[in-house]
Amino acid sequence: MSKTTVNDVSTEPDHTRGTARVEGGSRAFALMLVITGAAGLLAAWVITLDKFKLLEAKVEGKTFVPGCSLNPVVSCGSVMESKQAAAFGFPNPMLGLVAYGIVICVGVSLLARARFPRWYWLTFNAGTLFGVGFCTWLQFQSLYRINALCLWCSLAWVATIIMFWYVTSFNVRQGFLPAPRPLRSFFGEFTWVLPVLHIGIIAMLILTRWWSFWTS
Repeated sequence: MSKTTVNDVSTEPDHTRGTARVEGGSRAFALMLVITGAAGLLAAWVITLDKFKLLEAKVEGKTFVPGCSLNPVVSCGSVMESKQAAAFGFPNPMLGLVAYGIVICVGVSLLARARFPRWYWLTFNAGTLFGVGFCTWLQFQSLYRINALCLWCSLAWVATIIMFWYVTSFNVRQGFLPAPRPLRSFFGEFTWVLPVLHIGIIAMLILTRWWSFWTS
């Protein structure tokens, strides 16, 4: 996606410059939001369904094992039953159902050539910042407190990381977020480096956390 980030702003003339500036994204940028939003929404939906099945099984005195519980490490059930899985008093994926749905709506709006003002883009960026921050907390909890991984959660993590860095890149390059020229140039050419590096670090942490298990 390194090439698409250079031109992810609509090339149509903006007649509102000098008044209330509005900006729209390119088709590639919009598709990125739709795809990452859909990936996150899929993960949240599957986890929510499995959570309901888990609760139903408990009520009936039965045992339900989610399909993504493959071994002692990749164990979605362990994650779902942890207290961290309801950080705000309700299952975390219910928050994802709303948040990722909003991301898809923004992406579809951009595909329809919608334009948004600075405050909208900054609010959207703040939302993705909250999302990536929350995912970082969940990653720590999963690796070092719950001691288990959820594959669907991992999909949501990857989707959130990608959308956060590309939305941040968009705002920096459009001047909505203040940044020096070298940083703006970097985002213009190498935005892809940041999500790749971010995801790579998480992958290395997962690899080293259970190294003895992976190599046994």
